[in-house]
Amino acid sequence: MGLIPEVTPHDVHNTALLENVHPPNWKNPEPAPSYNLVVIGAGTAGLVSAAGTAGLGGKVALIEQHLMGGDCLNIGCVPSKTVIRSSRVCADIYTAEEFGIQVLKDCLQVDFPKVMERMRRLRARISEHDSAKRFSELGADVFLGQGRFTGPGTVEVDGKKLRFKKAVIASGARAAVPPIPGLVEAGYLTNETVFNLTERPGRFLVIGGGPLGCELAQAFSRLGCRVTIVQKVPQFLPKEDREAAQILADRFTREGIHVCLNTRIERVDRSGNEKLIRLRNDSGEFSVAVDEILVAAGRAPNVVGLNLEAAGVKYEPGKGVHVNDYLQTTNPHIYAAGDVCLPHKFTHTAEAAARIVVQNALFLGRKKVSTLIIPWCTYTDPEIAHVGLHEREAREKGIPIRTFFVPMADVDRAIADGEEEGFVKVQVKEGTDKILGATIVARHAGDMIGEISLAMAANIGLTTISGVIHPYPTQAEAIKRAADGYNRTRLTPFAKKLATRWLAWTR
Repeated sequence: MGLIPEVTPHDVHNTALLENVHPPNWKNPEPAPSYNLVVIGAGTAGLVSAAGTAGLGGKVALIEQHLMGGDCLNIGCVPSKTVIRSSRVCADIYTAEEFGIQVLKDCLQVDFPKVMERMRRLRARISEHDSAKRFSELGADVFLGQGRFTGPGTVEVDGKKLRFKKAVIASGARAAVPPIPGLVEAGYLTNETVFNLTERPGRFLVIGGGPLGCELAQAFSRLGCRVTIVQKVPQFLPKEDREAAQILADRFTREGIHVCLNTRIERVDRSGNEKLIRLRNDSGEFSVAVDEILVAAGRAPNVVGLNLEAAGVKYEPGKGVHVNDYLQTTNPHIYAAGDVCLPHKFTHTAEAAARIVVQNALFLGRKKVSTLIIPWCTYTDPEIAHVGLHEREAREKGIPIRTFFVPMADVDRAIADGEEEGFVKVQVKEGTDKILGATIVARHAGDMIGEISLAMAANIGLTTISGVIHPYPTQAEAIKRAADGYNRTRLTPFAKKLATRWLAWTR
């Protein structure tokens, strides 16, 4: 079965986690003569592929060398959001006086070990959904160990050969580590190790201004760390709307996070437990001393060790497995899904891709990944959610658009909640109500973006959204107000003149 992965600290919660996602006493089954689908990787894409195949009566093998549940459960979505939730409690306490609540701030203490213990406890609880036992009961043959192709139709794991009609590579991705002199010697954390912390680092530096870097920079700052975030380009979240990114940058500055944009790390040195980072930007060279460094500089696909050459599957180490629009690899019997092949490395994208694989691989489907409407959200405070085209992308493609903008400061519920920072911005094709994209910046933007995503997927325009009754008061009313803004543009001067005359005549 291979080595049992080490998960620290060795407490009751991590013991329960391992019992679910990599049971120490697990016995791999004897392989079936042939499988409808062999799945390599038990992250989101692999689990959905396996469950879908087994649920339809197919014979499926699921292979995982590390922890079932993949990044999302073990080192991504689940642990990060539990820590973020604790940090939001801190933020609410810090601002309680604005709501008429007196707080004795001198008595406020963050129990960092308890925060991390809560994370481990909830992660272990959720892990039951992704457990080896559950998927075995669903009908999948679960193999724990390194899976590698031995030919175009065979995979080997734990010394056993598995034959398949179709296979899916769902091996995920790992943290990319930039080649910074001295970084390896000084030591660093990634999303794979940061959630193992049991003591709060006093000074914390984050390399990277993408979603993970921004989320954890803010969370650790609110939990009492002195945080510095370093981004080599001039903007946080460079894939996001500039106004949205600027709101976040301003919030970081107000919360005391030391923001270093357009800054390059020259080298890292270690002296005892202290790490000295030498930085350079347009102002010159300077140094920052910290206790821990978090590398959040992107993701690299897991393609090493799969022996993809034996299967005739083309790949690139930096970009991952090559797939067509149907998620087929260069071996037509082998598909790929999730972070190992897709540019959008999100859990929900991996799930959607896996559903496409089950349809296309097993039922001669022709579903295209390019047809997916993919929303995403960065879970900072405020959150930044987006779907479809940005304004700049529309301009680059030569698509004429019209933008409807509603500040959250104009929304009654946001005012009442004290959450006025942000906006709803919707782009439509010029002359129509067809939604091409939207960005929402709000404390619960991730929940709000679903309405726009549904509208786009169902080809519903702003006219219809304007006619939908939204409960009052809610922050989602901002979306309806954007739709109402579009409707007002339909009232031409001539139509308004006719309406005025009619109303005057009917008085």
